[in-house]
Amino acid sequence: MDITNHRPEELSETLRRSWHRTMEESPDYANPFLAPEFAAGVGNHRGRARVAVLHENGEPVGFLPYERDTFGVGRAIGLGLSDCQALVHRPGVTWDTHALLRACGLAVFEFDHLVEEQKPFAGYVTGTFASPVIDLKDGGGDGSEGAYAEWLRGTYPSLAKTTLKKERRLGRDLGELRFVFDERDPAVLRQLMRWKSAQYRRTARMDRFARPWIVDLTNHLFQVREEHFTGVLSVVYAGDRPVAAHFGPRSRTVFAAWFTAYDPELRYYSPGLIMHLRMAEAAGREGLRLLDLGRGEKEYKDWLKTRELRVGEGFATRPHPVATAHRLWRRPVRGLRNTVLAHPRLREPADRLLKAVGAVRTARTKQGAPR
Repeated sequence: MDITNHRPEELSETLRRSWHRTMEESPDYANPFLAPEFAAGVGNHRGRARVAVLHENGEPVGFLPYERDTFGVGRAIGLGLSDCQALVHRPGVTWDTHALLRACGLAVFEFDHLVEEQKPFAGYVTGTFASPVIDLKDGGGDGSEGAYAEWLRGTYPSLAKTTLKKERRLGRDLGELRFVFDERDPAVLRQLMRWKSAQYRRTARMDRFARPWIVDLTNHLFQVREEHFTGVLSVVYAGDRPVAAHFGPRSRTVFAAWFTAYDPELRYYSPGLIMHLRMAEAAGREGLRLLDLGRGEKEYKDWLKTRELRVGEGFATRPHPVATAHRLWRRPVRGLRNTVLAHPRLREPADRLLKAVGAVRTARTKQGAPR
């Protein structure tokens, strides 16, 4: 096994085509976060992004996108943003993890959404977690395009009825509702980012869009329109007013839920739920097979999912002082977070506390704003 390293945005067209073929050979690798276009987007805005290419007999058979700092600490590319991570490889290919890390100049490789299939990394997984998905074509029904909507109405009739009622009320109060699956207006994308930033601040979460590189990456991916990766902006309008929006990538068969936000003045209409239902129906009509909702404990995900995948979290390491220090620093932090998220008695008070902190911050920001 020979391993070469490349900047993802500088991969040759031959390697990009080989990567795409490798994705197509296994449904485990159909997620758009595993596409070379996502890695190249991160590489354009993060100078430490790399791709390790595994070769057998001179032929590329595997691709590992990652980021590396000056101390040899590696992370899955886009860690904290990507909801699917893997070494994308052809069937039957395996690797020695120590040799892989050594070839990449890494002491440790950190991941938090690792595809369950990655057997050579299995010994380094510290925990596995549910990642809910929606089967758009099957949906527990007969495989027709409307099967998911039928499945939801049959499984959660009260939820479906209440959401449709709120949708009709929103249309009466603000104007006729319309849904655009693939909106190309960048002004709406900017509105989505403003809504999402405000949501992060209200809930005392890290504001991703306060980081210029994430804003630049989002704008970049919005412009990508390729067979294996397209940035899709979906919008619910009431009249001419956008009330909810979502931006996420799609491959040929998988649509990844990523950034969803809505006008907080309209929260009592449940615009976020309306958005997800409209989006699932439209994605099925577009020929997509799966809507990946991403890891995380959220009530709306429990309602909408048809099943769950499993993703792994952990640290692949080789004997090195940097690896030991990184694990000692990061593992307790992750363990505490996961303990809180896994137990409703801990998660709900923590969530209320964060919202209270966010409310105080928002109030202070408004008081300090120029009049």
